Amino acid sequence: MDIRALQPQDDRARFRSGDDDLDRFLHAFAAQNQFRHHIGVTYVAVHDESILGYATVSPGHVEIDGLPTSQRKKLPRYPLPILRLARLAVDASAQGQGIGTALLRFVLMLTMRMTDDYGCVGVLVDAKPAAIEFYARHGFVAVGAVAGQSDARPAPTPMFLGIKAIVDAGGGR
Repeated sequence: MDIRALQPQDDRARFRSGDDDLDRFLHAFAAQNQFRHHIGVTYVAVHDESILGYATVSPGHVEIDGLPTSQRKKLPRYPLPILRLARLAVDASAQGQGIGTALLRFVLMLTMRMTDDYGCVGVLVDAKPAAIEFYARHGFVAVGAVAGQSDARPAPTPMFLGIKAIVDAGGGR
């Protein structure tokens, strides 16, 4: 399995994660956002030309009050650079095989690269309710209260993993 940036010729139509929103994004919007609008990059886990999973990232910033209290120490009081993990999904045929974890590790390596090249305080993800446990197992902590939740469409929980935790865990490597 290789993890690499999405290419225009990649066959995205067969990907099915079981989450219609995540599937629709890969099918219809990932290439457009990456190649036309330049607002994020989608990385795909590929085996035999089949996309087994993907992660979409973009740079962003967070106000210091948007970080967990434990992460605020000694940081300046202006917007801080982060890498935003916008989406992560694994094809239903490949779930439970460690592909999601491999993609997350890849994102953590990108975070370290961003830290070295431009500055970055960590990764922020808006975790869907079903994914909170996955991110928590990897050290992410919830930030801020979630207001206005709906049973029909629960709001995602912002979760953060600081650069120190990434470095302490081997730099995402």
